[in-house]
Amino acid sequence: MKRQISVGQSLALLAVLGLGSSFATVPAAAEEPKTPQVKWDKCPDDVVAEAAPTELRCATVSVPLDYAAPEGEQIDLTVSRLTAADPDKRRGVLMLNPGGPGGSGLALSALLVAQGLPSSVTDHYDLIGMDTRGIGHSTPVSCGFTPASPYYSNIPPYAVDDAAVTAQAKVAEQAAEQCADNDRDGRLRHLTTANTARDLDRIRAALGEEKTNYLGYSYGTALGAAYASMFPERSDRIVLDSNIGDTHLDRDGMRRYALGMEQTLPDFAKWAARRHDSYGLGRTPQEVRASYLTIAGRLDKAPVAGIDGSLFRLLTFGHLFKQTQYPQLAQTWQAMLEGDEAAARSLRAAQEEPADGALSPADNALTVFLAVTCNDVEWPEDVDTYRKDVAEDRERYPLYGAATANITPCAFWPHAPAEAPVKVDTEGPRNVLLLQNQRDASTPHLGGKMLREKFGDRARLVSVDDSGHGVYVLGRNSCALNTTTRYLVEGEMPKKDVFCRAD
Repeated sequence: MKRQISVGQSLALLAVLGLGSSFATVPAAAEEPKTPQVKWDKCPDDVVAEAAPTELRCATVSVPLDYAAPEGEQIDLTVSRLTAADPDKRRGVLMLNPGGPGGSGLALSALLVAQGLPSSVTDHYDLIGMDTRGIGHSTPVSCGFTPASPYYSNIPPYAVDDAAVTAQAKVAEQAAEQCADNDRDGRLRHLTTANTARDLDRIRAALGEEKTNYLGYSYGTALGAAYASMFPERSDRIVLDSNIGDTHLDRDGMRRYALGMEQTLPDFAKWAARRHDSYGLGRTPQEVRASYLTIAGRLDKAPVAGIDGSLFRLLTFGHLFKQTQYPQLAQTWQAMLEGDEAAARSLRAAQEEPADGALSPADNALTVFLAVTCNDVEWPEDVDTYRKDVAEDRERYPLYGAATANITPCAFWPHAPAEAPVKVDTEGPRNVLLLQNQRDASTPHLGGKMLREKFGDRARLVSVDDSGHGVYVLGRNSCALNTTTRYLVEGEMPKKDVFCRAD
């Protein structure tokens, strides 16, 4: 029987994943607000369509491209607002970030409302979404990637041997050169987490707010940690959900994706084992894991209609983000186990190149991810370093380690970081609430523990006995939902770290 397997938004998400001048005199903060400086109007048509039926208003805020030259070139950032439903209860703005780096956040407030964001939160806050610098409607950047480009994901392909690392090094070098060639206005080097945090403070001031509240997911935790560290006196209630462990994504952070997959796949394996009579993937979790290794090994040697072992592993990784995707993942495994070419062709259909060599729909997301991660911190340049690490992680994390340790364009990036990564600041108010599932493919629980240690007494960690990427509203745990809502609405920070049992 022919199986029609649609990957849609999952492929777009996977494409994002993965996700000069001295700054010694960069101004620390924007001027104090007097009156709001933004003019709210209709949002762009694509945002209106994505947010429907929620009605948002949008505005632009101008910020310096280069904070070392604040009077120089300005760029426009687009922000959205869902106004607090109860003006009498309003206590300020809650800035939102979906992660990436490279994710558009203009419609994030509408998504959260649709997913069940408590009305007590929407009563108390104006929800402020945005496309951060370089993304979507905020002076977008492009490396010129097309669907035919060999560089199609910010997580490198699984390297079956040393030769595969060498081959990927050529792809990574070509991608870095392509980004440099397409950066005709010199904007890429100014895409950093620190500059984006400075942008947040400019937006805060433009909105006429003394302080800002913040809710960030995934890479958005790095941005939020940077803001709370650079502007502790401006930060109010900060919620960081699914933490990567620092204010930036570095090589160690990328390699932790493999740890996350090792910790998360068992949940899918248990689910699939209970449904063996339907999908035939194994009667025990151990047998299901063996099926994964068998399918990947077969596809390494003989791809099916363009689906090779690397793409199969990438698809599996992305479908572990939400348990609602388990049926689709089981269907994909079943089709690949049976060598179903029709199903494989339907998987590849979403990646077919548009006419006239149009850009990939993921080009902007791929570009921003590369610019921010490569500009934030130094990456190893020696290919032998990646060969050694791939061999090590292939043994340590058999499911995915030989992918996440593989070489990226950051090894060949044309610009060295203009400043050191933001250091987490332990001095400041105790106002950082960290949320972390115990099993998360892209941000394993270790990331939350790391950031908790770095923030010290400024933070509290909520650990959740659950699986998936995203806790607050996007998850399903009542303890985590209630703890976070109490903090946002009432300011009740837990006195100590919290463990939330599975519902």
